[in-house]
Amino acid sequence: MQGILLVNLGSPKSPTAKDVKPYLDEFLMDERVIDVPYLLRAFLVRGIILNTRPKKSAEAYKKIWWPEGSPLIVISERQQKKVQELIDIPVALAMRYGEPSIKTGIEELKAKGVSDILMIPLYPQFAMATTETIDVLAKNLIKKHFPEIKLTSLPAFYNKPEYIEALAESIKSHLEGFDYDHLLFSYHGVPERHIKKSDITKSHCQINNKCCVTNSKAHEFCYRHQCLETTRQVVEKLNIPEGKYSSSFQSKLGPDKWLQPPTDDTVNEFPTQGIKKLAVVTPAFVADCIETLEEIGLEAHHEFINHGGEEFRTIPCLNDDDLWINALVTWIKEWKNN
Repeated sequence: MQGILLVNLGSPKSPTAKDVKPYLDEFLMDERVIDVPYLLRAFLVRGIILNTRPKKSAEAYKKIWWPEGSPLIVISERQQKKVQELIDIPVALAMRYGEPSIKTGIEELKAKGVSDILMIPLYPQFAMATTETIDVLAKNLIKKHFPEIKLTSLPAFYNKPEYIEALAESIKSHLEGFDYDHLLFSYHGVPERHIKKSDITKSHCQINNKCCVTNSKAHEFCYRHQCLETTRQVVEKLNIPEGKYSSSFQSKLGPDKWLQPPTDDTVNEFPTQGIKKLAVVTPAFVADCIETLEEIGLEAHHEFINHGGEEFRTIPCLNDDDLWINALVTWIKEWKNN
């Protein structure tokens, strides 16, 4: 019997430092998130970061927490429910960090008689710290606990026409009536070394303006290329003219060199360039979360106005938008019928 496992990032159980701390520990101790040797990672995370960050992060979570719980979890549950209503095989939900765990999700499907799983990491673009860490953990769990189960993982869908259509239509609908000066595509940032580590050719990625637009098999696992290609296809579909849009990368952590340009600096500089009405979309996420609701919707908004901006519009993630749900169902049916 076939089944579907939707997997997203995860969330603390509550917006308190007590619950944020173990969540951050699991997240930041992942060797594909902070990819340094274990002892150094433990020193950075448990010796430094976890002594200060949980309290600060908890305050941020409190600002965006919903009465029903974590926005990311609530939205993911809505996605699961809508997908389940449209297909006749079991659909389970899991998180890479926190609960429900990937192991729990697989156990739920197994209990329903599932022996063939399509796992869908809910990230449009491939990255070490998102898609890859989900794939690696799930494969290890299958090998150790569920050897009788066949697991297939849906590849990055950043350029699938159904995704581009859903994203473009969502942006179009949320820009209606807003005479914006600029549309910023803000993607979650990663250290530049992650891009080079993911280069299967070991030579193509130079992280410049040429390699990401030069055809290469490296693009299958190049986060930067996939982000820029998402932007390119969406603006082409919406006929947004050159100069009225750009891409940036948010959520930098630590002193390493991360993908450029940074969203915070970019947003703050826009008013000096005559950009007074700004719209921001976050296509690295398919469910609103702390990075979209707090970091963009509150912090970036505040900073833009403080630096001379006049109007700021945050475009929601796809969430449980019907076109997005239909895209998921289309891919599931393609897998199911093959």
